[in-house]
Amino acid sequence: MSTRPQGHPLLRPRGTLAQLTTGRTNSFGALRLLLAAAVIFSHVWPVGWGPLDPLWEWSGGTTDVGKTAVLGFFALSGFMITGSAAALPPLRYAWHRALRILPGLFVSLLFCALVLTPPLYYRQHGTLAGFWSRPDGPAGYITSLGSGSPTAGWDVSGVLAEGVRRGTNFDHSFNGALWSLKYEMLFYLVVGLLAALGVLRRHRRVLLVATAGLWLLTASGLADPPSPADPTAGPSIAVPGLGPLSGSLLLHLGLVFLLGSVARLWADRVPLYDGLALAAAIVLPVTVRFGGYPEFGHPALVYLLFWAAARLPDRCRRAGRRADYSYGLYIYGFPVEQALALLGAARLGKAGFLACALAAAAVLAVLSWHCVEQPALRLRDRTLPWARPRAAAPEGA
Repeated sequence: MSTRPQGHPLLRPRGTLAQLTTGRTNSFGALRLLLAAAVIFSHVWPVGWGPLDPLWEWSGGTTDVGKTAVLGFFALSGFMITGSAAALPPLRYAWHRALRILPGLFVSLLFCALVLTPPLYYRQHGTLAGFWSRPDGPAGYITSLGSGSPTAGWDVSGVLAEGVRRGTNFDHSFNGALWSLKYEMLFYLVVGLLAALGVLRRHRRVLLVATAGLWLLTASGLADPPSPADPTAGPSIAVPGLGPLSGSLLLHLGLVFLLGSVARLWADRVPLYDGLALAAAIVLPVTVRFGGYPEFGHPALVYLLFWAAARLPDRCRRAGRRADYSYGLYIYGFPVEQALALLGAARLGKAGFLACALAAAAVLAVLSWHCVEQPALRLRDRTLPWARPRAAAPEGA
């Protein structure tokens, strides 16, 4: 009995996305850590030296490492958040999302305002006089979360302004990386609404149409890609509770987020080919360098990420199983780099600066997970007072 040739390994599907990423048999945790570290890597240049990272120049101003990493985060987020929204009641879903984002974010604001900046201010001025009472002081920075913009308080008591004046720093925000959280929160709300309306279960094709529409808008060039030099620049849309949001960012981040959502809803029909991943690995840098990055490079990036989640070595699947430090790395990386620049760490060179930033951010990420994020997540399964099931009515009532 003859057997039919199986063909070249690159042309054979390894399985579907659902088959290869079920449960914990995936490397999503490792990818999130890698993307968070990439953001810290990217910020070394603008924080400590001024220019954006080398990818910015190589791409002709198309993107940089940090912006590409943020796109990756949104693709993975679309995949995981859509699965959560489809499986949970709306109020429970909202509760889970709030517990995952807000406690860690609020504590990071407290850390910057009350722990990190006072000694830096003292080092600059030899006193804390005036630190607490300034209009741009710690109270304003902490309450910036309630203003609808986590980055509303850019500086704390002029610490960074003084660093810029002295030439140690080149960015005026203590945590400029938080700009993306507004968009993340908006997409969480949209996905939750779609789940509540039954779209994720009964009308999944709506997401296909929406994704195709965003892709066509991207390909049409009606909205320029957001500039890594100032990702929030350009025409904005005011969203209640979140403040102004860049229309360009809504389009491009929304596209990769929806690509992740569609991948989740049709995970059992998305085949993973090594050959297609190789093609995506070629398309991505080619479009970054020569054009077509948003319409072709973004889908290539998304496919590469999901292929990597399924095909990375088994040891990569251990990352994030018991502790997810990626969020902590993301929210503490930028403040750590600003503090290092203020302390003159640029004299260590970019490699030394990066090593110190990664080490310090990793320590804070570990503390954030074990002291804030994980304890908050333990509240996920508590019965919500506003969502308790009604007592059964007595028979005959």
